[in-house]
Amino acid sequence: MSVQQQGLLATLAREFVKLPGIGQKTAHRLAFHIMKARSEDALRLADAIRDVKAHVTFCVQCRNIAEHELCEICQDPKRDRTKVLVVEEPSTLHAIERSRGFHGLYHVLSGALSPLDGVGPTEIRAHELEQRVKEGGITEVIVATNPTIEGEATAIYLTNVLKPHGVHVSRIAYGIPVGMDIEYADDITLTKSIEGRREL
Repeated sequence: MSVQQQGLLATLAREFVKLPGIGQKTAHRLAFHIMKARSEDALRLADAIRDVKAHVTFCVQCRNIAEHELCEICQDPKRDRTKVLVVEEPSTLHAIERSRGFHGLYHVLSGALSPLDGVGPTEIRAHELEQRVKEGGITEVIVATNPTIEGEATAIYLTNVLKPHGVHVSRIAYGIPVGMDIEYADDITLTKSIEGRREL
């Protein structure tokens, strides 16, 4: 059994390990990099982290990350406000934005239905999406949840909730491999998936 390292550098490495995709070796490399970096560079990183925690929140309309009440996308007058694309996480929204294949608005669920994990319609903010549709102006909702069991269950649930309000509900096409998170798809695959969406 290995003895846990002590000290400030080891503490920093342990914090890095908590980040997604960071293992022990990478964490130690990052910690040594911070130690060797110029003080102003290291402090700039610390300030950036502090600023994100203090000033970045969620858009009151779509739940995208935002620095103000509304995110930049919801504020953009050039966006097509008749179409709303529904995603599970902000990271997926930004992956789709990089593809430049969609020019409407978004709605971020912050998860997918998973009753066994205690994630129901309230937790994924389905009611907020339904309210947006009820307010009028939206003619199509494109469901872009991940092609997983939870993502499919969420898509079916949203279809049942939204269709009675007279809105067209579609699902992105399966250009994205089953079991893969949307945020890791390349730009062409994302664009083709949106273009080839199908009615639910």
